[in-house]
This record gives sequence, structure tokens and C-alpha cells, in this order.
Amino acid sequence: MADRHVNTLYPGDPFRDWLVEEVVGHRIRDKKCRVNVFKHNSSHTVCRYQFKGEHFSVMAKFFSEPTGKLKAYNAYRGMMNEYRNLKKAASIINVAKPLAINKDFNCVLVTEHVPGKPLKWYLKREENLYEKLAAVAHMLRQLHDNTQSCAYNKENEFRNYHDVLDHLKLDYGTRDTFNKLLGEWWYSSWIDRECGCMVHRDVTPSNYIFCRGKPYALDFESSWYEANPVRDLGILTAELKNEFELHKGGGWKAEPYIGNFLWEYSRGEKDFYHVTRILPFFMSIGLLRSARLHQGEYRNYLIKEALECLNAINRGN
Repeated sequence: MADRHVNTLYPGDPFRDWLVEEVVGHRIRDKKCRVNVFKHNSSHTVCRYQFKGEHFSVMAKFFSEPTGKLKAYNAYRGMMNEYRNLKKAASIINVAKPLAINKDFNCVLVTEHVPGKPLKWYLKREENLYEKLAAVAHMLRQLHDNTQSCAYNKENEFRNYHDVLDHLKLDYGTRDTFNKLLGEWWYSSWIDRECGCMVHRDVTPSNYIFCRGKPYALDFESSWYEANPVRDLGILTAELKNEFELHKGGGWKAEPYIGNFLWEYSRGEKDFYHVTRILPFFMSIGLLRSARLHQGEYRNYLIKEALECLNAINRGN
């Protein structure tokens, strides 16, 4: 994420004073300190607030200030949703801990700032990548195992898939092929489960930060409950394939990393077989999510790869 200085706040600024007096006061010595503001690129206005002379920062996400295409958006509900999700996840794994919410400041959520390098940094350089992906795999397993629910919402998985397809505005023939393959997945028992769990859902390499060797997960706004845990694995493996296809000479070069990541997540061979059998369904969603961000030939490549993934239903019986 880009991080550029955009402002400095002084005592008397209402937002700065709220942060100092009500949110982080116990953590800083100089209550009159200036606060430097650094802006990040994100789907909302997201800023880092650095308390000068204190070696301490917080992150603030303003839900009333969406910067992406989605403008018809319930900001208060988004703020409350992510706050609750972070609270839940923080009891199980390392996350950027939520510190405060305030609807009066453009529905802001304030979290700890986690310093470190994102998984994206290690992915670009292929530096300690097996080790970093294994750490994320163990973290996801911990989250999934400790949030199991009695219900599993299979309908939600398919509803979301169709929403992504709607967004892509595919030609009739391509959409019809997707619909038929999705029907085959629906009527098979492959992704049926007795219980669901909480999934992070936005498992992109930018949303995992390594601080002192430990992974921390960021951005839980779009988390789901009663979900299939393999969804998280499918999104991240699609991101890996995408990165290697775009920048490393071919998506196939990601396969050793993907295989190792899935093995680290799994509880032995039987579990690994189950995960890899249904991974293509969720990986295809990840590829289509990426297709929304591209145009032309590369967009067509991602759509074709997503179809190829769905075709696993016909190869695996």
C-alpha cells in the first residue's frame, strides 16, 4: 500500500483530540503532540496517524468515504460489521486490533497499526515464501477450526458466485457455460458440509503483514460466517497464480508454493485430498474477482482459467 504524508494535526483539531483523549491517551506521554497523517490507497479513505515523538501509530478507516466504484453503501453497518468481525477474530488469531469506532467522524474504525512487510512483498521477491505461506496457512486453519458453527450456508457460496459473474457482464454463451457447470457443482456433494465457519474472505497478499516473524491479518469487513473454509484457500491460491502469470513467467510456476500451502493447511493426507478436490471451485471465484480488475486479453485469460477450474467437476468423478 502506498503511504504518503497528507497532513499534520495540532491540538484543537477535533479528530486528533478524540484520538488522544479517548482512544490512545494511555499509550502516549505527550498529550500535546502533533499527529502526522499518512494516506493509503484503499477502497475507502484509510489513513495512518503517527503521534510525533511517541513511536506509535494507529490506522483509521472512514466508511463514509468510499473511494472505489461502490458508492451506494451503508457506512454505519460496514463500520459495525468490521468492528465485530475484528473482535471475534482477535480472540483467535493475530489481527490489527480494533481500538474504537465513531459514527460522528465519517463512521471511522480505529485499529492498531501493525508495522512490517506484507505477504505481497515476499511474493514479489520470492523471499522465504514457503515459510510465509505456511504461517498464513496455520493462521487460517486456526481461525476456521475455532469458529465452527452448526450451520453451513451453501446457498450463499453460489449466490456470491453469480454476483461476481453478473458484475463481469459476460456474453450469453460464456455465462451459460458457467451456469451449467455451477449447476453440476450444486447437485454434486463435493462442497457439502455439516458445519461452516468464519472465513476472512479477503485473503489477498496485501492483507497479511509479518511483524517480528508473526503474521497479522487485516481488513475483516467482508468476512462471512457459516462459510466453507476452502473459500479462503481458493482466493489466496488464485492470487498466487495471478501474480506468477503476470510477473514471473507463468501461473504454473506458482504450483509448488500452492501445493505446499495446502499441505501446511491440511491435517494429513485425507484432509489434503478433500481440500484439493474442492479447491478449484473457490479458486475459480478468486480468478473471476481478479478478472474484474483487468481488461482485454488478460481478463479473457482469467475467465478461461476460471472455467477450466470449474471443469474439475467433470474430471474428478
